[in-house]
Amino acid sequence: MKSGNCIRFQDKEMGFEGPKAVTIHVTGFKKFEGVSENPTETLVNNLMSFQKKGLLPAGVTLGSCTVLETAGNGALPVLYKVLESGISGIDTKNEQVIWLHLGVSGAQEFALEQQAVNEATFPCPDELGWQPQKLPIVAEDGGTSWKRETTCSVEAILKFLKNKGYDVTISNNAGRFVCNYVYYHSLRFAEQKGHKSLFVHVPLFKTINEERQMQFVACLLEAIVSTC
Repeated sequence: MKSGNCIRFQDKEMGFEGPKAVTIHVTGFKKFEGVSENPTETLVNNLMSFQKKGLLPAGVTLGSCTVLETAGNGALPVLYKVLESGISGIDTKNEQVIWLHLGVSGAQEFALEQQAVNEATFPCPDELGWQPQKLPIVAEDGGTSWKRETTCSVEAILKFLKNKGYDVTISNNAGRFVCNYVYYHSLRFAEQKGHKSLFVHVPLFKTINEERQMQFVACLLEAIVSTC
């Protein structure tokens, strides 16, 4: 697990407190079956140097960025450590926490995931050898048809990104593999703690190159701060 820093934004005007400071914690994934080099690992690891080069928008400052094992149940302790550390010591009255999770897909465009489903049906074993089939991710939530939706302003984020020239869409299907598994837990945790979570799928680098994807991530961070 590798860590860096993530995002804080605050606005004060005419002596009055502006919107809550926004802290964004970013995660990506390591390799998994069929994807020997996960672009999200590179994107997350590059964020800090990207900021040092002055390539992030003004007002955006990094806080915690983590590369997760591509695994479900066996990696839950690490995931919850990341989620818990994101809210440790914050001022809930003045700070808004958002978890941004990046995953890879075989699509030709970026996808803002609107929701996660309470179902784990892995098409292949995860990196720790687990391959559930039609299991509820959180049994106490009910059956596998239960869904959780992000409270981020997905339509506003979409508009912001399209205006910047990016090929991006809104998706209602994050799959049933590790991406959906992590997103479901993150959405549930965010709801319990009064914060927000968003999952975004990115293409492979052979589809959209690393430089363009880094520019997209920087713009995505700006979009989230501006709309959430």
